[in-house]
Amino acid sequence: MSLRINDVVPDFEADTSQGPIRFHEWIGDSWAILFSHPKDFTPVCTTEFGAVARLGAEWKKRGTKVIGVSVDGVEEHKGWISDIETYAGSDVEFPIIADEDLKVAKLFDMLPAEAYLPDGRTPADSATVRTVFIIGPDKQLKLSMTYPMNVGRNFGEVLRALDALQTANGKGVATPADWTLGEDVIIPTTVSDADAKAKFGEFETLFPYLRRAKLPE
Repeated sequence: MSLRINDVVPDFEADTSQGPIRFHEWIGDSWAILFSHPKDFTPVCTTEFGAVARLGAEWKKRGTKVIGVSVDGVEEHKGWISDIETYAGSDVEFPIIADEDLKVAKLFDMLPAEAYLPDGRTPADSATVRTVFIIGPDKQLKLSMTYPMNVGRNFGEVLRALDALQTANGKGVATPADWTLGEDVIIPTTVSDADAKAKFGEFETLFPYLRRAKLPE
């Protein structure tokens, strides 16, 4: 299947480094981030998992659960976690899905239906499993980003995008390029000037279609 923004993401059962889960039940009423990797014990992925581990307190502050997925088994994950924690200097508190049968990779359209893992495989055999999915409490896909194997992901940007999504969805606003918490937001074009005045007080009109305001406390 091809996943688009606002689609309900697939539900599935899987084994993880922290035991079995059913995905929608695991998300519960939280926001969630699913981030995928082509293989354990690989250099770029180790640095990325370390970055996610170091941000543990930030995910919790935002009511967000994170979960990794890699097309290796639970025992490989547990061994790899030791390396990640050594690299990061932080505990890996989130689970890692064991996707040896590629079920999750195919459900989320990261690999074609006919894909398989050959004997003696390398990360190149599952190279497209390098995506971040941000999912809302409604189980709908809010954002996805896909990277090549040789470019590490910027999880500071993932965190910034999560802030923007939670603000935009929770406050009925939009956010401009490079927006961070505390900066002015954009008033949607569907909101009249009168309603904008009532909701935001003073606002700045740069163009009839671009109005900027401070987010109400």
